[in-house]
Order: sequence, then C-alpha cells, then structure tokens
Amino acid sequence: MAIKEGDFVRLSYTGSANGIVFDTTDEAAAKEAGIHSPAAIYGPVTICIGQKHVITGLDEELVGKKIGAEADVTVSPERAFGERDPKKVQSYPKNKFTEKPVRGMRISLGEEGEGVVVDVIGNRVIVDFNAPLAGQTLTYHYKIEEAVSDPLEQLKGIIRLYAGKDMEIALDDGKATITLPPGINYDRRWLLWRGRIIHEGFENVKGINEITLVETYKKPEKKEE
Repeated sequence: MAIKEGDFVRLSYTGSANGIVFDTTDEAAAKEAGIHSPAAIYGPVTICIGQKHVITGLDEELVGKKIGAEADVTVSPERAFGERDPKKVQSYPKNKFTEKPVRGMRISLGEEGEGVVVDVIGNRVIVDFNAPLAGQTLTYHYKIEEAVSDPLEQLKGIIRLYAGKDMEIALDDGKATITLPPGINYDRRWLLWRGRIIHEGFENVKGINEITLVETYKKPEKKEE
C-alpha cells in the first residue's frame, strides 16, 4: 500500500551537500563524517508524513512510496532551506555583544533570531542570519524502514523528534501520561517545543483525548555519617 499524508513511518536517511554529510540517522556515518554528537539519539526516526518532520523536499518524496523503498533524492534550495537572502546579513557595533564576538560564533539577537558571526571588522560585527545550508542543493539517501501504527510509538516518535530524548509514556483509554525526566523544565529545547508536541499529539495521533505531563521529585537520601 502506498504511503499517504498522515501516515507514520520509521525513516533512515543521510543528507549531504556538495558530497559532505551534514545530517544522518546512522551513527557510524556520523562518526565517519565528523559530525557525531554523544548527546544525539541515532537510528531510524519516526515521522508523520506531511508534517514537515523532515525538510519539504524529502517529505514530499515519501508520498506514494511503499514500505521498504530505498532511493536517493535531490532537493532544490526552495524545497530545503531556501535561497540565501543578502538582507539577512547584518552589521552591528561590537559593544552590542556581551562577550567578545569571533568568527564562527553562533549568537542570538532577540527578534533577529539566531545567526553566525562571519566577520569582525574594526568595531563592526557582521552576522549572517541565513540558515547554514541556505542556497544549497541537497542530496538525501533514504530508506522507509517500516510503518508505525501503534499510537504509543507514534507519540514517542513525536517527542523524540522535538525534545531530542526519549520519555516514559503510558497510554490508557485515550489518556496519555508522559513522565518528565528530572530537570527537563530547564531544557530550552523542551520549553520551545512542548506546546508543539502536545498539539501534534492531539492532531496526528488517533485516539488521544488527554495528555498529562507528570513531574516527580524525590527527596535525596542522607548519607550516613
């Protein structure tokens, strides 16, 4: 049966630009490319087709394919990270920064968003707010590993995609209970995407009528003297 929008699948992929790997679900490939992160979770990702859980060009490529399909796809900039916009390269006085700006430093400037320092000229700092891969044509090798029909696994996949970690989840009679790991409310990524996770849980996972987030704190045990 052909895959359609709204279906959940497990997907393996490796993305490259000009022959250089920039993203992959394969840990060995990440190590070989020098982009391995000890904090990352490797292996196939669970995504919902049509929800832009992967870049647009790859997402659209999967529609109509069958489970087990494996292929390469070329993605143009407009279906990836967009064209480069010269207006997104801005100049600022050096005293606007709380720490000394250097080339390659990633910074966040309020409404302007996140960018990269590309040059420091005298007392002026040049910041590029374009996506790092803006303007580039990308190549993806992918394999659709399997369909994911279990609502619990679907919700786990959404959480891993947005929060970057696995969490304990129970699903009973339409109620999903997510046990939050200690310290999660200090995690910027979780705070940014928590609302999106809940929204997609209701919208994309069938049968969920209630989502409860549980925080548990245990009193530390006193060390014996």
